[in-house]
Amino acid sequence: MEMKKKPVTGMKDILPKEMEIRDYAIGLIKETYKKFGFTSVETPCVEHIENLSSKQGGENEKLIFKILKRGEKLRLEEAQSAADLVDGGLRYDLTVPLSRYYSNNANDLPSPFKALQMGNVWRADRPQKGRYRQFMQCDIDILGEPTNLAEIELILATSTLLGKLDFKNFTIRINDRRILRAMVDYAGFTPLAENDKVDYDGIFITLDKMDKIGLDGVREELISVGNDAAVVDKYLDLFRKVTPDTAGIAFLKETLGESLADDIAEGLSFIIENVEAAKEAEFKMAFDPTLVRGMSYYTGPIFEISMDEYGGSVGGGGRYDEMIGRFTGQQTPACGFSIGFERIVMLLLERDFKVPGSAEKTAFMIEKNMPKDKMAKILATARERRAAGECINIVMMKKNKKFQKDQLTAEGYTEIIEYFSDRDI
Repeated sequence: MEMKKKPVTGMKDILPKEMEIRDYAIGLIKETYKKFGFTSVETPCVEHIENLSSKQGGENEKLIFKILKRGEKLRLEEAQSAADLVDGGLRYDLTVPLSRYYSNNANDLPSPFKALQMGNVWRADRPQKGRYRQFMQCDIDILGEPTNLAEIELILATSTLLGKLDFKNFTIRINDRRILRAMVDYAGFTPLAENDKVDYDGIFITLDKMDKIGLDGVREELISVGNDAAVVDKYLDLFRKVTPDTAGIAFLKETLGESLADDIAEGLSFIIENVEAAKEAEFKMAFDPTLVRGMSYYTGPIFEISMDEYGGSVGGGGRYDEMIGRFTGQQTPACGFSIGFERIVMLLLERDFKVPGSAEKTAFMIEKNMPKDKMAKILATARERRAAGECINIVMMKKNKKFQKDQLTAEGYTEIIEYFSDRDI
């Protein structure tokens, strides 16, 4: 059998330059979030298949890497379907595992609980730029806080972190799943099948394509599945008139009337106004009534980070008050925000980002066959300089010294010292 050099499709090897940036970003993330009161936690990468397939993860549930039962539990000859062969899967996000974690350990945790979780997740997705089948997620969640203080703290912590990574002029778009439903109710959508319910999720999936197919494309698609044209036009007219600020929220509150509870609109404005007043980084908040977020577990405010230099989302989150109750039978308010760690690292690499405050890097090039006494002096010098905070790399001298020095310089070594066996040290 021929061995393969390249990683499995959708996975990647990480080279030293990227790894240095990743390590720096991880350290800064933990340092920043801990100053906001978040506590590090960790959950297993393997979850019960029942939890991963609970119809809360949207399209991601179609992308699960499933794990076969082992030993005597794996009965191939008796299996009627794939479900009979599987009992676990690699987690596709960190929210479902965190909900299980909190449900299992709530008695030993404070309330509210502010969790920081970083770890790899896996999705059997089609790989593309900035998207892999294995990638790191970075989540902060506040569990047990029912007020909008949770959303404000999550947005401030995340935006502060991005500012420390020298990202500026990004936009955090915000909406509320309840506003999405109220707009559908106001327009008068009816069930598409007898005794059925209004297909909110289907409408939202189409609305989510707005940035790609535009208003006309959304209109055409909604009508094509059987929705009344007058209803669709009334619905889309709202998007033509609304503005991306608190005035837009006020417009919807007045227009939608009883379809939208006052506290929902006021809560969203409260979040925007307080974040704008307290923010540290350079960014703007924008109300976006077309923002949907793919996960069906969201129940209230939702948000997403947009960066012009990326041309897409580099993070998102929202409130998911009903998920923990699926485990415990008792509703627990919950809200989370996740940054797209891999995309952030990709943007930093494209900028040729230099990790600040790195120790000076010096290389000692040693001629082969160095006498013991001189070698001892070289090692002692390296030890003293490392103790003083420098990075000292000791390498054997190669025949092509110029090429070797060029390589070391490319790796960031600013000083190269040559040691020869026939010269004093």
